Amino acid sequence: MTKHTPIPTEINLRQKSRLLEITFDDGEHFEFTCEYLRVHSPSAEVRGHAPGQEVLQVGKADVNIEQIESVGTYAVRLYFDDGHDTGIYSWDWLHYLGKNQAKLWQEYLDKMAAAGQKRSPTELN
Repeated sequence: MTKHTPIPTEINLRQKSRLLEITFDDGEHFEFTCEYLRVHSPSAEVRGHAPGQEVLQVGKADVNIEQIESVGTYAVRLYFDDGHDTGIYSWDWLHYLGKNQAKLWQEYLDKMAAAGQKRSPTELN
């Protein structure tokens, strides 16, 4: 966290619609699907330990967040209903995901298409 890191002023989980809404103190407001947050988890399980070790997350269209836990004053841990709970989502990471959502989502969809994979668990190859 830097001196200029935006801090959330409000975090709301909308489980029925599978959305996490976050408002930051810089005035930014983002709505994240649970799927988007799950496939962009900052965990080593998803991002790997080094560049090129990323693991494409498939079949996560129906994933939901079961629980949110504060991690100090700088992050939250999200507990997903597929058992994933190792990502620590810092305020910096969440703000980055929000500011770059359209680009990052399209990159994810492109990777899925290139791998011949599907977002829905019922459509997996």
